[in-house]
Amino acid sequence: MSTTEIRQQLKDRFGVETTDDRFVALATIGALCLLGAVVGFLIGSPFTALPLVGSLFTVAYGLYEYQAETAKALTFLATIGTGAILALITIYLFVEALPAVRFMGAEMFTHTSEPMWRIRGEEIYSLVPMMWGTLVTTMLAMLIAGPLGVAGALFISEIAPDAVREVVKPAVETLAGIPSIVYGYIGFTILNGYMMENLELPTSGSLVIVGLVVGLMSLPTVVSVAEDAIASVPESMKSGSLALGTTDWQTTKSITLPATFSGVSAAVLLGVGRAVGETMAATVILGHAQELPDPLYDVFGNTETLTSLIASQYGNASGTHMSALFAAGVVLFVSVTVLSIASQYIERRMKHQLQGEQ
Repeated sequence: MSTTEIRQQLKDRFGVETTDDRFVALATIGALCLLGAVVGFLIGSPFTALPLVGSLFTVAYGLYEYQAETAKALTFLATIGTGAILALITIYLFVEALPAVRFMGAEMFTHTSEPMWRIRGEEIYSLVPMMWGTLVTTMLAMLIAGPLGVAGALFISEIAPDAVREVVKPAVETLAGIPSIVYGYIGFTILNGYMMENLELPTSGSLVIVGLVVGLMSLPTVVSVAEDAIASVPESMKSGSLALGTTDWQTTKSITLPATFSGVSAAVLLGVGRAVGETMAATVILGHAQELPDPLYDVFGNTETLTSLIASQYGNASGTHMSALFAAGVVLFVSVTVLSIASQYIERRMKHQLQGEQ
């Protein structure tokens, strides 16, 4: 490839325009070193560090001599690297889950007779109890986080005085940073003990406790995202409503909430994604019974979620058992991906509506 062609490639793929042959040579050497480091890592070469050091040296020198061009190239490589890592994780999940899906077939997602999970003897791996447990805990969590989250966002954005808002909003965002194991431990020691003593539950752990704890964990996410959506409503829309003689509450109910419906929906969906993927709280609280509650709607029953199944059994799993855990991971991955895409689509529609686009 000629120097002119390399320059054109840099312009087309990296957005970098340069007439300096030294930068072209530097970029070529850095790319080759990085490629060599990746190949060496994949094949387990003991010399992987050499091309890695070479690529780091070229980056350092490029930032010193050609800062703008090097920064553009690095941001492009970071984007490509993120996409490649996500693709590799996706492929790895599906490949590792394939043996269990072949072993169980469609019964992995439909088998409901006892036993539904047996790892010794005649192996049986049905994800039905775990999918049901995940669904129930997510619904319970959203019954808590959805209404309370929207109400909290309205209070922060529309009702609270500035002095209160400056305290409450950072406090809510701080709650999102508390480790999930802390919430799980509180749920296990306080809520679980209360349920067993006052409601006489026969076993430790229940779906309603997990739903309550995960709902409280998802609450800061819903509040924060919904508040940003409510704050994005143009002030002219609110002022026009108030100018017509409506009260503040009528403006909030009839103008602000309808205008932010898409954004609030996206916030709730993000909260659902947090609830679906929650691991440690469910692992600590539940009693890890791989069976369906009896009756099925018994939220005080004890079962398993997809995340708690993986967390509690991966340490001693092998063979088909390990593959079944990967299958549970695939179900989680697909569910959270769909929720994320849906929330982004809804948020994009909200922006288009606020900008007057169709």
